[in-house]
Amino acid sequence: LAHPDRPPSPVNVTVTQLRANSATVSWDVPEGDVVIGYAILQQRQDGQMQRFIREVNTTNRACVLWDLAEDADYIIQVQSIGLYGESQASKRVHFRTLKETDRLPSNSSNQGDITMEGLDKDRQLQTGEIIIIVAVLLMWAAVIALFCRQYDIIKDNDSNNNKEKTKPSSEHSTPERPSGGLLRSK
Repeated sequence: LAHPDRPPSPVNVTVTQLRANSATVSWDVPEGDVVIGYAILQQRQDGQMQRFIREVNTTNRACVLWDLAEDADYIIQVQSIGLYGESQASKRVHFRTLKETDRLPSNSSNQGDITMEGLDKDRQLQTGEIIIIVAVLLMWAAVIALFCRQYDIIKDNDSNNNKEKTKPSSEHSTPERPSGGLLRSK
């Protein structure tokens, strides 16, 4: 029995962009239901590996499955996450990854498909990441400049103190005493 506040199960669960080590799973959610995330159960059919992926605060209706074994059978199920819990799991979807030697036809990737750019090692940095990196580098430069400035002030003060100790001025010399005390030559 489904709880009345829980969202319905995802529908039209499909696997696309099949490769030797990755695949993309996508699904639909019935209209009108408040869905704040999803959960995916990915299991290798031979039972050697199981992964549970859970994302909240997202409107995504697709997920890249990574680090899959080549030429292996998998089963996936998707659940919708609502404000008051999770839906029942979707129907099980079976798929098999490609062999490393298998090649996709050149026209198989559509412009609208979700790609693995988030996992691509050569991906470009996004604007937000660049801003954060620049801000951190500027803060480090400011800290280093402040340290160098303080170091110079301390070094100058220290060298001034050393000069005073090595060159006594007339006010620091021993005063003359009329009763025959020590006189310091000037």
